[in-house]
Parts: sequence; structure tokens; C-alpha cells
Amino acid sequence: MQLKGLVKFFAAALILLSLWQLSHTWFVRSYEKGLHEKAEKSVKATMQTAAVKYPGNKDSQLIYQAVIDQAVANRYKRLVDSSASTEMTWWNTPYSVAKDRELKLGLDLQGGMNVTLEVGLEGVIRSKAAYSKDKVFEAALGQAVTEKANGDADLINLFAKAYKQKAPNSKLAPLFIANSNKVLNFESSDAAVLDYLHKEAAAAFNNTKNILQTRIDQFGVASPTINPDESKSVITIELAGVTDKERVRKYLQSSANLQFFELYNLNEISKPLQDVQPILKDYLKGISVNDSNYNEQAVIDSFNKQMQDTNVQKNQKKGDNPMFDLFQGLGQPYPDATGKQRFPSEVAYVAVKDTAILGEYFRLPFIADKFPANMRFVYGNPGDDNLKAKGILGLFALKMPDASGVAFLGGSAISDAKVDFAQDGKVAVSMTMTKEGEKKWATMTEKNVGKPIAIVLDEFVRSAPNVNEKISGGSSQISGGFDKNIQEAEDLKDILKSGPLDAPAKIVQEQVVGATLGEDAVKGGQMSFIISFLIIFVLMLIYYNTSGWVANASLILNLLFTIGILASIGATLTAAGIAALVLTIGMAVDTNVIIFERIKEELTLGKSYQAAVNTGYRRSLAPVLDSHVTTFLTAAILFYFGLGPVRGFATTQMIGIVLNLFCGILISRLITEWFTDKQKHLNYFTNISKKIFAHSQFKFIEFRKTAYIISVVVLIAGIAAVFNGFDQGVEFKGGRSYTIQFPTGTKLNTTEVADVLKPALGGELPIIKTVGTNNQLNITTSFMKDVNAKNVDSLVERAIYGGLTKYIPAGVSYDEFDKKFKVGSQTVLPTISGELKRGATIATIVSIIVICLYIFIRFRDWRYSLGTIVSLLHDVLVTLAVFSFARKIVPFPLEIDQHFIAAILTVIGFSMNDTIIVFDRIRENSHNMIGADRGLIINKSINQTLSRTVMTSLTVFLTLLVLFIFGGEVTRGFAFAMLIGVITGTYSSIFVAAPILVDFGGKKPLGGEHHAKTDAYAAAKKKA
Repeated sequence: MQLKGLVKFFAAALILLSLWQLSHTWFVRSYEKGLHEKAEKSVKATMQTAAVKYPGNKDSQLIYQAVIDQAVANRYKRLVDSSASTEMTWWNTPYSVAKDRELKLGLDLQGGMNVTLEVGLEGVIRSKAAYSKDKVFEAALGQAVTEKANGDADLINLFAKAYKQKAPNSKLAPLFIANSNKVLNFESSDAAVLDYLHKEAAAAFNNTKNILQTRIDQFGVASPTINPDESKSVITIELAGVTDKERVRKYLQSSANLQFFELYNLNEISKPLQDVQPILKDYLKGISVNDSNYNEQAVIDSFNKQMQDTNVQKNQKKGDNPMFDLFQGLGQPYPDATGKQRFPSEVAYVAVKDTAILGEYFRLPFIADKFPANMRFVYGNPGDDNLKAKGILGLFALKMPDASGVAFLGGSAISDAKVDFAQDGKVAVSMTMTKEGEKKWATMTEKNVGKPIAIVLDEFVRSAPNVNEKISGGSSQISGGFDKNIQEAEDLKDILKSGPLDAPAKIVQEQVVGATLGEDAVKGGQMSFIISFLIIFVLMLIYYNTSGWVANASLILNLLFTIGILASIGATLTAAGIAALVLTIGMAVDTNVIIFERIKEELTLGKSYQAAVNTGYRRSLAPVLDSHVTTFLTAAILFYFGLGPVRGFATTQMIGIVLNLFCGILISRLITEWFTDKQKHLNYFTNISKKIFAHSQFKFIEFRKTAYIISVVVLIAGIAAVFNGFDQGVEFKGGRSYTIQFPTGTKLNTTEVADVLKPALGGELPIIKTVGTNNQLNITTSFMKDVNAKNVDSLVERAIYGGLTKYIPAGVSYDEFDKKFKVGSQTVLPTISGELKRGATIATIVSIIVICLYIFIRFRDWRYSLGTIVSLLHDVLVTLAVFSFARKIVPFPLEIDQHFIAAILTVIGFSMNDTIIVFDRIRENSHNMIGADRGLIINKSINQTLSRTVMTSLTVFLTLLVLFIFGGEVTRGFAFAMLIGVITGTYSSIFVAAPILVDFGGKKPLGGEHHAKTDAYAAAKKKA
């Protein structure tokens, strides 16, 4: 073997690098285990010193244990925080450095939260258009936003297209000149405007990413990850260990759009409030409303649909004063300290459950027209903390300074913020303003002495203090509601300091994994990994004798290098990543199987040991490279189109494939030659392997007509599967999915649970599936998936909680249910689910096309590509048919989601491995058997490679079977799809792909002439 020294160097370097990198994980885990034990001892010692006795009754025991657990957690955190500079490795690496280098576990293995945020560029377009109220502009932007939600086109291009449709003779430049800093003028072309907007959008996206990074740093999460994708306008964030999901949602979605507004009081708008009551009453009774500015029936139909969609129609009040009936009180005047009548900041008070219906009332055009044109209603914190505690919000009437709706004073005027205390001693957030902000604040407060000013953050009034006198110092304060949650004040301070988002981010996909679910995934992954490894290890020795040790050494090094490199590049190991490692175990031996089978053939032909080894490695190189390239291509396509855990699977698989080439070819050859140099020969046969497929002469081609009939049946079944339907995962259909852990002994019937939940979910029947054997159910619902409100996640979760009260112990509060019973959840909004489906479809099609092109280039014969296409479609259709028709039969979920697509693409890659080996042998034999019958050549080729086909399929099948049984619910559907794929891939490479070479292309040779000419030319050149 050439370059033997270089191979030794790289092998030694990779071994040392991997061991060194992974040692940090061992040191960190050992050190942290010691810290946790120290924290437990410290807390127990404190309890003993304080003479706290263990209570007798059960309820008190639970409280006592909760106090102990929290105390241990706090103590452990303090010990960890103080250990940053502690040297903890044998070579004196500080804890903080070693912690950064450890192998990171994904949230599906340790619990936490993963969110995908869509960066809304609508705000950028509005701001650059100076918040234009032009009707054509508004209509075009609205159309673009709608089209963007249903596709993956660029929002700016969609807007330009819509604007041209509505105003074909108008230019874009006049809309954006004012805020373009003289970049644009009236002569600027539409192309120049689009270029300008794209640059501004890119800057806004990067600014949003940077601000979110700043906010994430405040969570104190170990090794948070943020992955921006500007092409898709999404940012994926993973926060392992985070448990307060509501805080994360508020923190990440806040645009920090801080504004200061003057207010209308009740007295100033009491007349229009009175005037709209009879109009609204008639409308709700279906009586025609006399107003020429709207289409009555269209508005009524739209309104009623929205009411049904949001499940608030039942809350409608149809009395004489339908709007007043929704109020919990009005902002009545009260005497101040001097006896003067003052009006509160709020015009009314509204229960949270009634805000949706009231908002719909205010948006009706014939209602909105009755109020002042410069007024806008918003909700906010009521001045009375008792009302807030009862779930009641204040209704505020903001006074707009001009038609743009932009406040006179905004968040850009804030230079600093800190947590402070108000005059009444309550927690508040104090803000310091810039010089320009000071001037505007002085002007605004001077104008409103004796009146309130609303401090509005993200369209929600945080507080509305009265102005006692002109404020010249540039200071202001947000107070109210922080005393019970000081963390909220800290978060608000951090948000204000990080600055506003030009392009606000909205969570479109969310996954929450509880710690217990993560522990189950780790145990299942470890179990499947160990068992798979042992099975393959023993199988190699049983079938290949002493040469099996070479395969096993290659396998061990492959796994060591893969995990070591994952740790060194800072990649996160997920449950899907463990699945990829398990699959790597099965596929890693494929290279050695191909080589060993070829060596066995050469030995059987009577060649010497050394000649057989040399020929085996040389002849195996081309098919090994081909199979690895096709598998790598499918993994790369999956990485490009996938999101979240699926990308982790693709990353692990790509690394494993590359390392498999190094270990399976170079290191295996190095070990083999080491034995040869010592005058020792490895044995490639056992009594078992001598007998199996030793002289197989099966006539596969003669069965091709039967195979064609089976293929037609498969095609029909695949088409029928489309009409029969599939169970789409929440990723593809949108909605929310929850994994609930019920108390041991609870009797659960999925149909009964679905019926019980139906009323709580607005009449929609949820999909209920059993998860594992731990009394867990997975509940998937599309209830309120189209509702755009910040608290909708909480509303759906509370609806689930309310519907399940029959199955959970009496007295369990929502908070207890959320922490103890809900062990996992996933949310995918329709905007991202559509993109995921499109990406999955494109990924599958692109994979098939790319592989077929590779085959065509590699074999230079269209028949090989045709055979490839037919065999791959065969494998995909079989898998689709099984997932469609068996989904109601098997006792585990068969869902079409990202993991299923990962399985399909992996099946495509695996199937190609088999097909390429057969094709390569056909091409080789066509060279050696020029003029022979094509059926004879193909039969011989399949029989010669049959041992390799069966051994590879068997090893991969066994590892997948272990993953299916022990891997847990996260990877079960993936493993099942792969099991089907291994069987169908083996069948299609023999009975589908190869026979096509016989029946297509007339009498054209199978590559023999090309090889013969090439070899003749090479021989003549050598002789000359």
C-alpha cells in the first residue's frame, strides 16, 4: 500500500485527537457528579442542624421533598458558578474550558426547548415606506404577506409584483424616498428600489439575530445554539435545560417596540361608546346596518367565520348593550388628593377570555368609523393589581400624534434601563433617555401635566402613570405587576437594553422536551447502540473468521473518530444523531464486507493470499466509492432541506460516511499488511461462510416477468396510498402535539380520551396515540393553529388540562400539570409546516435526480439510470403504501414527518449501495464475457455479489431492528421505515434494477465494448 506512513500518521492523530476531545466529557461529568453529591450533603447537613424533621403525612412529604430538591439545585448551581477557573483535568484545564469542549447533548436527550422563529420583514417594508397609509400599498403588502404564508417566495419580490398588479403605471420609488437617506430619488428604477429593500432586509435580519443572541445570553443556559438561515428568513434556537417556556416565548418574540402615547379618557369617548351599542345590537341580530362603506354580508360572513375559528362565538353577548356587557367595569372618575375629579388611564376593564370577541367588534368598519380617527384601542395592565390577579385587563384608548400611527417618543430614545423601586416601594424598571429623548419627554410631560401617559411595549400597555409635573431629566419608569415575578422585570430591562427589532421574530415551530423524556431517549439510545455493536461484532467473527477482527477494529475506530469529531466541532448529539450512529454501525461494515467478499472470490479462484488481497482491495475501490458518494449525497440533501434534529442526523451520517472510507479501506489495509509483513495470513472463511452462497447459480433474470407484475402492484398500491391518506406528523400539518405522562394505574382508552377532549378543543377531535409502555399518551390537535395571538399556546395547553381533569388526581393545578404530567410538546404553525412539506418533497425528488445523474455519468449508459429510477421509486412507493395502509393496524405511530423523510432518503442511499455493487459487477463481467448473453452476465453478477448483498442487508437490518425495539418513540417510526427500506432495497436491486438491463436498449452491449477498446488501447500502448 502506498503512502503507508501518511495513513499511520493520520490514524494516530485522529485517535489522539478523539481521545483528548472526549476526555473532557469524562472529566466534566465526573466533576459535576461530585459537585451534586457535595450539594446534597450540604443541604442535608443544614436540615439536620436546623432540626427539621421529616413529616409524616404524604402531602407534607411531597412538599418537604420539593423544598429539598430546590435547595440542592440552588446549591449545585452556586458550586458550578464558582468553579469556572477550577483546574479539573490531569493537564490542568479549567472547568469552564473543559465544559465548552464536552460532547453536547441535544434537548431531546437532556430536556429543554427548541424554537424556530420566522423573521417578519413586513415591518421593514412598512418602516422604509414611512408607514404609508396608501391603500394600494396596504393592499399589495397584505397580498404579499398572504402569499408568503402559503409559499417560500421572497416577501419583497412578492410585494413588488402585487403592487405592479394593482398600480401598473406607478413606480415604487416615491413610496420609499423619505426614509432612504437619499439612496433613492424619484428617478430610481423599480430594480434599484428592490435592491435597496433587499439590503435593508438583510441588515434587519442580521440585527434581529444579534439582538436575539444578546437576549439568549441572559438565560444563563450552558452552550445555547442559534442558527440563522437568511434564505428562509428563519432563526433556529436551542436552549437545553430551559423549563420556563412562557418566559422563553415572551423573551424571544418581544420586538421591544417601546412607545409613549397620550390617552383618551372615558369622558372623551363616552358618546361614541354609547352610539355603537344599538348598531352592534342590530348587527348581531342580523338586521341590516345602513352604511355604504362596507359589504354587509361579506363582513358578517367573515366575522362569523372568525368567531368559529377562534372558538369565542359562545361568548357573544346579544343584549341591548352587547359591548358594555363584555366590560367588567368602566374607568369612572374619582377625586384626587385635592378633591379634583380625575379619570383613570383605562376607559374600561375586560376579562382576558373576552378580548378576542371585543377586538372583533372594534375592527368592524361601521364600529371603527364612530370613534376618533387618531384613536386606537389596546389592552394592558390595569392600574389595580387585584384586577390583574383576577385575569382582567385594562382597555386603553391611545391618542395618535399623526396619521402614521408612530408615537411622538419611541424606544430609540432609551439609552439605559435597570431594575429599580417605585415610590410605593414596588419593583419597577427605570429608563434613562438620550439627549434627544430628554427634550421630547420634557415636551410631552409638560403638555400632559395632570394626565396619564401610556408606556406601550409591543402593543401592550405596561403602565400608564399620571404626570404630576414636567420631567426634564429624561427619566421614566414602568411599574406594576413585578412584585410576584421579579424575573419579569429583569427580562424587560434586558429586552429594553438590547434594543428594538426592526424585523420582529415570531415563533413558528417549537419543541419542548421534559427531563424525564430526555432520560428515556438517552437510555434507549445507549441500549440500542450497545446491543447493535455487540451483534455486529460477533457476526463479523462468525462469518469472516480472523479477518473479522479487522472489520471490528475498523468499526471501533470509525465510531471513536465520529464521536470525537462531533465533539471537536461543537456539534450537538441528538436522539436522531444516536440513530445515525446506530445506522453507521450497520453501514460501517459494508466496506469491509465488499472487500472481504471479493478477496474470498479471488482465493476461491486459486490465487495466492497476497494476490487475492491486492486484487480484492483494488477491484472493490470503485463500488465502495460509488456507494459512499451516493449515500453522502442523500445525507447532504437532507442536511440542506431539513431542520433541527434531522440536520443532526444528516451531520452524523456524513461524518460517519467519510470516516468509513478512511477506516474501511486504508486502516483495514494497513492492519492486513501488518499481518502479512509478519508472515501471518488472516482467514476469510469459516465453516458457515464456506457453505452459504458458495456455488449459487440462481436464475434471477428468468423471474423478471413476475418481478414486473409485483412492481405494477407496488405502483398501484403507492397510488392507492395517496387516496387512502397518511397520518401526517404535526411538523407537516401544523398544530400542537403534547406527550402526557399519566399516573401509574390510570386506565386509558385513546378513543375515550379523544371524545373527552373534543368539547374542550372547540369540537375538534384530537389524534391520540399511545407512547411506549410508561402510561404515556401523545395528543395532537390543530385547535387554534391559525389564531395569531401571543397567549394562544397557553390557551390551548389550558384547554388540554381542562379536558383531562378526569384522568389526573383531584386538586392538581395547571402549573403542577404543566411541570409533572406534560413531559413534552411540539408546536408547528401553518407557515412553517407548509415549508417543511415543500422542502421534504423537493429533497426526495432532488435525491433521486442527483443519484440518477451520478449513475449515468459513472456508467455512461442510460439503462443503468433507468434501472436506478425504477428501483428507487419502487422502494419509496412500498414504504408509502405500508405507512398508509398499516397506520391503523400497528400499535405505534406511523406518521409522515421529517424523520420519515430522513428514512426515505437514507433508504434511497442504502438501496443504491446494493444496486451499484450489482451494476459494477455486471459492467466488469460484460468486459470479461464479451458476446455472452446479457441474461447470463447479469445472473452471474448477481450470484457473485449475493453474499455481500445478504451480509450487508442483514447487518443493517439487525441494527435497525435493535433501534426499533430499544431506541424509544423518537426513532421508532424512522427505524420501521428503514426496516421496510432494507427489505425492499435488497429486492429491488436484484429483481427490479438489474432485469431492466436485459429488456431495454436492444442489442447494445452492457459496457463490454467500451472496456475492451480501452484495455486493448492500454495493452498496445504498454507494448509500444
